[in-house]
Amino acid sequence: MPFQVRKTRRRSSKKPSAPSQEDKSAKKARAAVSTVGHSASTLPLTAPDAPCPAVWQLYEALRASVPVIDAAFRKIVRLCGGFVVRVDDPEAQQFLDRFCACVSVGSNSCSLQEFADRMLDSLLLYGNAVGEMLFDEETGQLTALNVAHPRTLIIKQDQRHGCRHYAQGDKEREPVAIARPERILFIPMQPPVGGIYGISVLSGLPAISKVLLRIYECIGQNYDRAGNVRYAVTYRPGNDPASAAYANEHAAEIAAAWQDGIRGMQHGEIQDFIVAGDVEIRAIGAENQMPDTEIPVRQLLEQIISKLGIPPFLLGLNWSSTERMSTQQADILTSELEYFRRILTPTLLKIARAALHGEGYLYEPQILWDNINLQDETELAEARLKNAQAYEIELRNQMTEAEMGKENENV
Repeated sequence: MPFQVRKTRRRSSKKPSAPSQEDKSAKKARAAVSTVGHSASTLPLTAPDAPCPAVWQLYEALRASVPVIDAAFRKIVRLCGGFVVRVDDPEAQQFLDRFCACVSVGSNSCSLQEFADRMLDSLLLYGNAVGEMLFDEETGQLTALNVAHPRTLIIKQDQRHGCRHYAQGDKEREPVAIARPERILFIPMQPPVGGIYGISVLSGLPAISKVLLRIYECIGQNYDRAGNVRYAVTYRPGNDPASAAYANEHAAEIAAAWQDGIRGMQHGEIQDFIVAGDVEIRAIGAENQMPDTEIPVRQLLEQIISKLGIPPFLLGLNWSSTERMSTQQADILTSELEYFRRILTPTLLKIARAALHGEGYLYEPQILWDNINLQDETELAEARLKNAQAYEIELRNQMTEAEMGKENENV
């Protein structure tokens, strides 16, 4: 169990006394007052249960079965780029830089960037990302970060518009309340109205991916049947009675010679197959054509890629000879990446704030993301050239204005 759990107290066996009539009337009055107040809500809370673990297992199997999905997730994580955490105090900034570079993440990696990449990958796959801040109980300093599977955390909404965090119990045990819920980092992606848990990017793709995998399976079976070329050697003895009498011996000799020739080809030796008599050699299944799967596979991949939001050529799918990213496509992809950044930023700020407060710094940090650059190198070179030319023209104008000013003063 990765989280710190809270020990539950036993409920008292004493039954509460029945409320009097005055208590009932007082409760009704207080309820009427709270209904009129602006802070109270009269709408019922609808909090759907946690997604079924089988659905998350399906997403994991889908990512492992369709390489395009895994490649798209890795591309999104890399294209989101890096970030730096800034504060106004130089001493606090030095500590924050050291913390972001050296904080432990799990048991095998470090850096705040690695933590953000893992959380984003979990968001894309499961629609939810769960992390935990680990503190030194003696000093109160933030020492490590942990990324957990979403199934290990259960969140329930209460009537006070708050959330209660529970850790998944072992096997048939009931969920256990987490002792320090403020240390839990939970990020949902696009949760439905009234819901708590987010929705995965892969929602809606299992049916399409099932058809795609079936096509790939059929392609493999067809190549096993017709793609692996096999030959049929037919020997027809003539009308001579001697040939008919020794037909079995002649067929065995032809088969042995054919097998020797095939084995020699595997070692780079070219052997001629010479026989006498009526012998016919043909490839089995050569008259049958393999079904064309390019169009249906492309249609299914288009549906998957449109859901992932990545241009096809970034995933190695060159459907056009002159395909490149246009300005409009770059802007759309940039907005998608900025959306993922907006989801991660509050959690990163919470971590940086906790690290600063643990060291005694009461500064408010800022997350500064790197610029997203999706343009071609040619366009970047042209932009730098135009900027240099514009700067040169401005310098010339300033020099001309200065010379004209001097001439006016002399006159």
